[in-house]
Amino acid sequence: QVQLVESGGGLVQAGGSLRLSCAASGSIFSINAMGWYRQAPGKQRELVAAITSGGSTNYADSVKGRFTISRDNTKNTVSLQMNSLKPEDTAVYYCYARIYYNGWNDYWGPGTQVTVSS
Repeated sequence: QVQLVESGGGLVQAGGSLRLSCAASGSIFSINAMGWYRQAPGKQRELVAAITSGGSTNYADSVKGRFTISRDNTKNTVSLQMNSLKPEDTAVYYCYARIYYNGWNDYWGPGTQVTVSS
């Protein structure tokens, strides 16, 4: 009944920029935290950035100063602006949201590939 759909991934050269977007839809009463995780081949999934409903943000040290997370509570969307991309940012990026629908639950998008070439 709840679905997250990401968009905006792709291939970019090192130093370039990409913007990821994620929209939550379905039977949503309330959304708490939203964010982005990523998983590179052979590595564990890691937090990239998160934002609360009040706008407080948290970033992985590796992306501070380069990535910016934002959300639109009226549209149930979260975005990630990624600048100064590096080859080590290459991964599948997953949208995440903690949503109230018959209780609080964690939801994930299917993922979008980001590839940064050197």
